[in-house]
Amino acid sequence: MRSYGKTTRRKGRPARPASRSTAPGQPVGTDRREQRWHLLLTPSDLPLGTRAARVPPQFALRSRVSAEPPLPGALPVLARTPAEKPPDCCSAFTAKSLSAQHLARRLLVACNSVDPPITVKPKHSLKSSKNKVLRNAVHIEEVEVEKCVRDVMKEKKIDQKDTGFKTNLHISLLQISGYKKLYLNVENLRKVPYDSDNEEHEEQLIELWNLLMPHENLKARITKQWCDIGFQGDDPKTDFRGMGLLGLVNLLYFSKHYTNEARQILSHSNHPKLGYSYAIVGINLTEMAYSLLKNGALKSYLYNVVSGLPQMEHFHQFYCYLVYEFDKFWFEEEPESIMHFNQYREKFHEKIKGLLLDCNVQLTLQNA
Repeated sequence: MRSYGKTTRRKGRPARPASRSTAPGQPVGTDRREQRWHLLLTPSDLPLGTRAARVPPQFALRSRVSAEPPLPGALPVLARTPAEKPPDCCSAFTAKSLSAQHLARRLLVACNSVDPPITVKPKHSLKSSKNKVLRNAVHIEEVEVEKCVRDVMKEKKIDQKDTGFKTNLHISLLQISGYKKLYLNVENLRKVPYDSDNEEHEEQLIELWNLLMPHENLKARITKQWCDIGFQGDDPKTDFRGMGLLGLVNLLYFSKHYTNEARQILSHSNHPKLGYSYAIVGINLTEMAYSLLKNGALKSYLYNVVSGLPQMEHFHQFYCYLVYEFDKFWFEEEPESIMHFNQYREKFHEKIKGLLLDCNVQLTLQNA
């Protein structure tokens, strides 16, 4: 039996209010199965809505601390854990100036620590520096990291033998350049439209069905059966127009690596009173994860979870976290009507953005 972890908050500054955006919803269809409110795929697409059912009692939550990135197939135990506070370790450096000492403080968590540095503060120090070499460090590519580390240490007269400072600066610059690369990879996948003539796209769609509905075969490629897993009509390709292939890849990733959880949440979505469109919810949450990545809100999360270059795998893992958390959130809120979906969707969005304001945040899925 899989158990779940509880999201905890570290004491600190109160979360800043974030901007809100809402979109009206409208009912579609007359068939009972189709008389559902669908979700807003992207701000430019049709306004849609959803409902959800109660989480069964066996879904108990608990916390778990982890310094390592989650592995594919790990059981979703939700954990939000703070990184250790960096000690006063400037004495470990041969820093010749106040600027070098200040930079050293921010870049090094601890000389003997296995945890990665918290890159948000080092990035700010580099970006706001009056020194051109330091300012340019936040704009380099992955292949330029080694040279940039040497240049920064030379510019600030920091001993090249200071392996602690060098290692942590190297990790920080990798994380900064890797975040930009990850966004480009995600954006490129989002721009790929679903093509029903593309054999690979079709295979992924069929695999999604087989993972979620292992005991029921599709009668045809275009069929009302797709509504059983939460698509709007008889051909899912029309639902991917906002997030492109990224929407399908995320749905498939969650179903493949968290199969039992995906089927459990799908069963919630088929509740006779509180049912919602599972696939459309998933595509909507892909848009949410994408927007958080695009506006930089995922930087603290990725810098804490990944000791090096963030990969597409880590973006998928964050999406899986959103899927479970939104499912649980909707059950707990118990909206009076599906007409209020957009309101609760934004409330959930604000909750996630509030968690991400903590520079020590880790939102992970881990083994129980």
